[in-house]
Amino acid sequence: MQRYILVTGGTKGIGKAVIEQFAGEGFHIITCSRNEKDLQKLKLEIEQRFTFSKVFYRAADLSDRLALNAFASYVKGLNVKVDVLVNNSGLFIPGKITEENDEALPFMINTNLYSAYYLTRAFVPDMIQRRSGHIFNLCSTASITPYINGGSYCISKFAVYGMTKVLREELKEHNVRVTAILPGATLTASWEGVDLPPERFIKPEDVAVSIYNAYTLSESSVVEELLIRPQLGDI
Repeated sequence: MQRYILVTGGTKGIGKAVIEQFAGEGFHIITCSRNEKDLQKLKLEIEQRFTFSKVFYRAADLSDRLALNAFASYVKGLNVKVDVLVNNSGLFIPGKITEENDEALPFMINTNLYSAYYLTRAFVPDMIQRRSGHIFNLCSTASITPYINGGSYCISKFAVYGMTKVLREELKEHNVRVTAILPGATLTASWEGVDLPPERFIKPEDVAVSIYNAYTLSESSVVEELLIRPQLGDI
C-alpha cells in the first residue's frame, strides 16, 4: 500500500528530519519550501537514499495565500491520498510587542498560523470522508510559555496551539487524529551563530522520531500533544 506524507517547509531542520524518518519507513513525500534549488537537492538526496520513496514538490511561500492555494491545487492534482499532514512551515523574528516592527505580527500570523489553517482546510475533507488521517501541527514551547523578546512569535504559536486543540475536538468523531508538537530549542538554522554547544539543543531527528512514533499508535489512541525540551531545560 502506498502512503503519502505532506510536510511543509521540508528542506531544513525539523521538516527535513521528518521527511527522512518517514521516507525510511516507506512513505512517498510531498513538500514545499521557498527555494527551488533546495527542493531539487532534497528530491535527489531522498530518492537516492530511500529508493522506494518518491518526492513531489513545488516551490511556494505559504505566507502568501495565492501561493498556498497554488500549492494545494498542485497536491490535489497528484490524485493521491494524504495520510499524514505535517504543518511545519514557520518563521521566528525576535522582538518585544512594545518595540517590534508593525509588520511582525501579520507576517508571522500569515506564516505560522494561516499556512497551517488553510492547508488543513484544503485536505481535511478528504480525511473525514476516508475516516483516516493524522495532522501534526508544529507548535512550540512558545505556545504555552510566554517570554520577553518572543513578541509576535509567541502570539502566533499560541494561536497554532489553540487551533490544534479545536481541530482535535472537531475531528475525533471522524477518526482523524490531531497532534500538537511543542519542541523547545531545536538545533536548526534559527539558532545559527549562538555560542552554545550542540548537545544543549534538541536534535531535529528526535522530534521526527517522536512524530513517527505518535503516528504508529493504533487507531484507538492518539497523542494529543508532545512537549519536548532539551534535557538541561529551556534555553
